[in-house]
Amino acid sequence: MATKKTTKKTAKKTAKKTAKKAAKKTTKKTAKKTAKKTAKKAAKKTVKK
Repeated sequence: MATKKTTKKTAKKTAKKTAKKAAKKTTKKTAKKTAKKTAKKAAKKTVKK
């Protein structure tokens, strides 16, 4: 039982770490996408003017 408990704890820790890493990657990707979208919108506005 003791070994099972420790493995569960470590599994949770690793899961949290991987989740954080994944979150960082996704935020970077989404940030790039939103930046591109805003840039395109700004470009369209400037072209119209």
